[in-house]
Amino acid sequence: MSISKKTGAAGAVCSVMVIIGLVLSSGEVKTSKAGLELIGNAEGCRRAPYKCPADVWTDGVGNTHGVKPGVRKTDQQIAADWKKNILAAEQCVIRNAAGDKLPQGAFDAATSITFNVGCTAMQKSTMFQLFRQGNTAGACEQFPRWVYASGVKLNGLVIRRDKERALCLAK
Repeated sequence: MSISKKTGAAGAVCSVMVIIGLVLSSGEVKTSKAGLELIGNAEGCRRAPYKCPADVWTDGVGNTHGVKPGVRKTDQQIAADWKKNILAAEQCVIRNAAGDKLPQGAFDAATSITFNVGCTAMQKSTMFQLFRQGNTAGACEQFPRWVYASGVKLNGLVIRRDKERALCLAK
């Protein structure tokens, strides 16, 4: 993290790579470093709460649970929240997309989109249906459909979905 991005004593922005290191050191997540980098870089990392494009209070690395406006978090708190959220997304992928049978890149990409849009939206999606049927390539081609937030096409989601699709198709 560059000094220019820091504000205040604790810094409003935190390092995604530091948080990834903390999460990976637990040994509990199935998502690879590449998958965590995709998610973390797409979400960014902020100590202070903010409203995301969907108008939801968010902090850390895309965390929306228990966010208190005005309360900053430490790296350890951010990593704990993110690990909990990643594990929940992974469980959704394992349960609803035959995630235990997916190649690592497809698992990581499915975890990323689930982390972003939620299990409820993904569990009955065509993408997860195709994963369950063993049609990984077909499922990977579904990523470009998921680029809207509140009916508006977002360039950030277009970029994220392109990266998820590429990771999904990686051998």
